[in-house]
Amino acid sequence: MARVYNFSAGPSMLPESVLKTAAAEMLDYKGTGESVMEMSHRSKEYGEIITAAESLLREIMNIPDNYKVLFLQGGASTQFAAIPLNFMNGTGKADYVVTGQWAKKAAAEAGRYGDVNIVASSADKTFSYIPKLDKSTFTKDADYFYICMNNTIYGTVYHELPDTGDVPLIADISSCFLSEPLDVTKFGMLYGGAQKNVAPAGVTICIIREDLLGKARDITPTMLNYQIHADNGSMYNTPPCYTIYIMKLVLEWIKNEVGGLDKMKELNEKKAKILYDFLDSSEMFKGTVVPEDRSLMNVPFVTGDTDLDAKFVAAAKEAGFINIKGHRTVGGMRASIYNAMPIEGVEKLVAFMKKFEEENK
Repeated sequence: MARVYNFSAGPSMLPESVLKTAAAEMLDYKGTGESVMEMSHRSKEYGEIITAAESLLREIMNIPDNYKVLFLQGGASTQFAAIPLNFMNGTGKADYVVTGQWAKKAAAEAGRYGDVNIVASSADKTFSYIPKLDKSTFTKDADYFYICMNNTIYGTVYHELPDTGDVPLIADISSCFLSEPLDVTKFGMLYGGAQKNVAPAGVTICIIREDLLGKARDITPTMLNYQIHADNGSMYNTPPCYTIYIMKLVLEWIKNEVGGLDKMKELNEKKAKILYDFLDSSEMFKGTVVPEDRSLMNVPFVTGDTDLDAKFVAAAKEAGFINIKGHRTVGGMRASIYNAMPIEGVEKLVAFMKKFEEENK
């Protein structure tokens, strides 16, 4: 069967060259006679894999030496509790901006451990925009300020970061990880699940400024204490070995085949423009996000007719465009055009949408 164009919001498609390398090394990784899936995480060979993965991530993202890079398990959602347990221990206060389901869940979880101030929310318009922030509403002595940078479900993204002064900015970057350059020094912590742009599901990457570590409250479970993972090089227990190996291959792809994050951003902007330009000109399909806050990664759109939406989703699947149904809270459709989605995938989707529109006027 031919490969389909997978527009899933995650787990998402991976670069074909990565899949081919993984397939070639499945039974015998570099002459070891074993698969990485079978390899001891304490072996010299695996040590080289995880060390190379961290080194590549640091190089590609330009991560300074005073930031720890952790490869953890439990998904990004586990960090909703780990973050307040590790960091909400000064004044016991934190600011959250709620721009979607994941930020809402993060704020609710943090509320179990301290005083959460919802600085702003875009729930009033189904999270279709990034709210403008008023600095006078910020908690001056907050332990941290939290945002979800790219909202997978709703297709919004921060094009401008909040100015939080001396309060550390923490961002969930799950669905925009490695999609464009990011100034790590503007954050106290960045984190995200790998299953959008970086690897298959199974590893969560946390990038944490060192001075924020070592402040976890006494009740913090060992496996949620960032300091313990930092002290053990992400090897306190068995890490998600195979996922980290695939991540290393993806990072090599970004560095060697794409040419780095500046080039990655260029490609992502080109893909997004093709789709957004069509949506802006279409009489049938409409984007659901205000133009100034549109994501490069997740593009929700609707026809305004639920039956027609369903017909389109079914026809798209038949034509080889899969996982394009929108999230239940938005309805309609959503095309997630992550790093591994080739430009031709977006071009073919738009051509299919034009044909569908013509046939269903």
